[in-house]
Amino acid sequence: MTSECVAVCLLLCCVRFSQEPADQSVVLGERVVLSCVVFNYSGIVQWTKDGLALGIGEAWPRYRVLRALDIGQYNLEISHAELSDDSLYECQATEAALRSRRAKLNVLIPPEDPVVEGTPELLLMAGTPYNLTCVTRGAKPAAHIQWTKDGVAVEGAYQSTEVLPDRKRVTTRSYLPITPVDTDSGSNFTCVASNPAVPMGKRATVHLNVHHPPTVTLSIEPRSVLEGERVTFTCQATANPPIMGYRWAKGGILLEGARESVFVTTADHSFFTEPVSCQVFNAVGNTNVSILVDVHFGPILVVEPRPVTVDVDSDVTLNCKWSGNPPLTLTWTKKGSSMVLSNNNQLYLKSVSQADAGQYVCKAIVPRIGVGETEVTLTVNGPPIISSDPVQYAVRGERGEIKCYIASTPPPDKIVSPSLEVVICRRGARPLQIASASDRILITAPHWLRRHCFPAVSRIGGNNLFLLCSGRCDSSKAAAVVFVWKQRGDAQDCTRGDVEVQQI
Repeated sequence: MTSECVAVCLLLCCVRFSQEPADQSVVLGERVVLSCVVFNYSGIVQWTKDGLALGIGEAWPRYRVLRALDIGQYNLEISHAELSDDSLYECQATEAALRSRRAKLNVLIPPEDPVVEGTPELLLMAGTPYNLTCVTRGAKPAAHIQWTKDGVAVEGAYQSTEVLPDRKRVTTRSYLPITPVDTDSGSNFTCVASNPAVPMGKRATVHLNVHHPPTVTLSIEPRSVLEGERVTFTCQATANPPIMGYRWAKGGILLEGARESVFVTTADHSFFTEPVSCQVFNAVGNTNVSILVDVHFGPILVVEPRPVTVDVDSDVTLNCKWSGNPPLTLTWTKKGSSMVLSNNNQLYLKSVSQADAGQYVCKAIVPRIGVGETEVTLTVNGPPIISSDPVQYAVRGERGEIKCYIASTPPPDKIVSPSLEVVICRRGARPLQIASASDRILITAPHWLRRHCFPAVSRIGGNNLFLLCSGRCDSSKAAAVVFVWKQRGDAQDCTRGDVEVQQI
């Protein structure tokens, strides 16, 4: 082997890559340079793309090898990068049979301008769910889409991707579920599509026009009123599309003639329980809002107590209900007594007797407003109670009465005296009179009381003297006649031993 051959072999043995091409990314349309530096080599260097040799010249105007022979540099420059440049590249020193590592050139393609469905203005109905949709096509790698509402990030979106036929570019769709409310009308939703080719992203915006029924606020002035005072209702409303009209009602009954946003009237106690409502309507629908008035009024009887008749030893419940505002105080008492028996709507009496019969008072007091009361009768059926004054008087020559008091519920069918058989009857043209007095039945019989003022004198043997005095009452119901003996105008004590009185 000659010395020249040995020298060439030594040189080839020392050839090596001092810099090999590295993986790179380039944005579509931009310039990229792949590095290749061969140490101690002056032969032919070529580049391959996906294993095929690249020609340099007019047929490949965007490709150029940047040579610097003194340092062994053979860099590959690609201008105006295209998707077709997305490949594996290799630098080869052919005479030295030397190949570099394969370098991946990744051509980045920004997404097309995104489009939001419904742009520029999207008409929605409040309360109806809807998916905002943003589409961006042809990105490499796939675009990532984010949403904002009036500049503030919104979470909750999900997306899908579709690979295009070139198997490199991707179309991305993003869906943002929303349930619009009336306040969303006028809002702007923006989708931002980005990938490494456009880190700042591309934007598309849609303007929301949300149709909704009226949103209503009902207020009252003044908040509290006395019965008979004026009160003003104000119905404030917003709507999209615009408001078409107002309707007012009270207790569910339409108020004819009330068609404006303000309603003025005079409040009575019914406003406390029957709400005033304002209905506002537009082309989409209507909204009804109600309010009660804090009306101050005196007691009004809601449930009137009814008379009750029971038998002795029965349990009794008397009912009475009042309404008033502010809250009232209710008391039950028996007429003529100040003792409070109950503070509830019901008065419960257990095992009543005839003494419980009478009038009961249900009284309601509304502080600083007024007082109301009503009475109810409790009748207790039981055996008659008879009473009479033991001594009754009449003036000679004048009309007299003999009185007998009978407490009985129900009234007696007949009254019997020990000395008279049947006393409820008629005497001539004058019927027996029955009247009520202090819970007792007063029975009176019109009559003339006749008296013989001068007794007949009879002697009975010895020192005994017998005086006879007779009296008669023209009443079939009269009690026994009471006799009073007098001597020289002085009443005589008939209990003395020397005087004996016999009534026959």
